[in-house]
Amino acid sequence: MVGVNKVILIGNLGKDPEIITFDTAKKAIFPLATTEFYRNKEGQKVEQTDWHNIVCWRSLAEISEKILKKGTQIYLEGKLRTRSWEDKEGNKRYITEVLAENFTVLANRNYAKNQDDIDLSPIDDILNDNTEPLEDLPF
Repeated sequence: MVGVNKVILIGNLGKDPEIITFDTAKKAIFPLATTEFYRNKEGQKVEQTDWHNIVCWRSLAEISEKILKKGTQIYLEGKLRTRSWEDKEGNKRYITEVLAENFTVLANRNYAKNQDDIDLSPIDDILNDNTEPLEDLPF
């Protein structure tokens, strides 16, 4: 039987990505907050935020370094990975991380603050009047 390990998250970065450079690759790590709202038995609106440890490798880490900042809202797809290590006292420790496979920037609060509260994404900095039109794509 084949298993499925798929994670889909929409959330906001808790801080700028931390970049770790190795001889052959780059790694970006950052926390992602997802928030859900529900009503309790008394009918009061309750907000619940969960924090996820995100890991990006190679080209995705390079893209993360260039365009992601604290507060950026992203749609992320990936898979869960749990790893273990021994701490200084010899105790075995575990962490579960989301190994990112791709992400899409949905909104960037930092850009909005600098642009009269207009909700812009970093893609607007890439696309301009010289960008080739998309209407000729074969799909």
